[in-house]
Amino acid sequence: MNAIEVHNLSKSYGKLHALTDVSFSVETGELFGIIGPDGAGKTTLFRLLTTLINPDSGSAIVDNCDIAKDYLSIRSRVGYMPGRFSLYPDLTVEENLKFFASLFGTTLDASFDLIAPIYKQIAPFSSRRAGKLSGGMKQKLALSCALIHRPKVLFLDEPTTGVDAVSRSEFWDMLSNLKNHNITILVSTPYMDEASRCNRIALCNEGRILGIDTPDEIMRSFDKQLYGIKSSNMYSLLERARKVEGVEDCYPFGERHHLLAGPSFDIQMFTAQLNDIRDLDIVRVEPTIEDMFIKLMKQ
Repeated sequence: MNAIEVHNLSKSYGKLHALTDVSFSVETGELFGIIGPDGAGKTTLFRLLTTLINPDSGSAIVDNCDIAKDYLSIRSRVGYMPGRFSLYPDLTVEENLKFFASLFGTTLDASFDLIAPIYKQIAPFSSRRAGKLSGGMKQKLALSCALIHRPKVLFLDEPTTGVDAVSRSEFWDMLSNLKNHNITILVSTPYMDEASRCNRIALCNEGRILGIDTPDEIMRSFDKQLYGIKSSNMYSLLERARKVEGVEDCYPFGERHHLLAGPSFDIQMFTAQLNDIRDLDIVRVEPTIEDMFIKLMKQ
């Protein structure tokens, strides 16, 4: 059974096409990731599915409710954590939690078992104003507030942007634990390394879905040979490698450039053409989700 069904959803702002014919579904209890860079349409999608804006065309169902006809029901059934910290900075941690609980006609005690694993990390700061919390603590408070009414579906728009690596890892651990409560989670992120924490992911760019599958299947579908190359002059290496016969693409990737080899690529011919680069180093590398994203983006 699907908790979210999206059919040909489109949204434009003037001449800017934020979303174009987006379709996908999310199973109940699934942790589904929307992976893409800034400007990919992730926030627009979340605002549509949480009924904050209306689509130009298409439709969507969230927890058996239509986003156009049943918006009031959807708002009571979902939790939404926007990309920007949107709680009240002058209220304390505990005051924010009680306030959001009262908005949904519940109490902090009634939902405490659900948020307890998260709340225990911010409990020492319960009397501190939310605006004075660190980035990681703000995100944990925001997640607690989004869960305070026991939503069926949880929308998290780039929840780990701007927080440190440790807080990012802790946050994803908390999301994994929430699956035990059968909460469907739709999360967006620009960080490709976070994709592996999802059951399935949708790669998106410029308002379109490029591909949907499990992280492992997406990487297995990478059907090209991939090499990592480096030298002391990385810029010159990049420019020259792109001109060698059989090289379909070459792009910066960490400490090495990643070279996408075509059918006619020959490693001996490649090194021979660059034989004046004394410290050239070339090795086979395993593709990542980011490599697949780049490949799909350029098709």
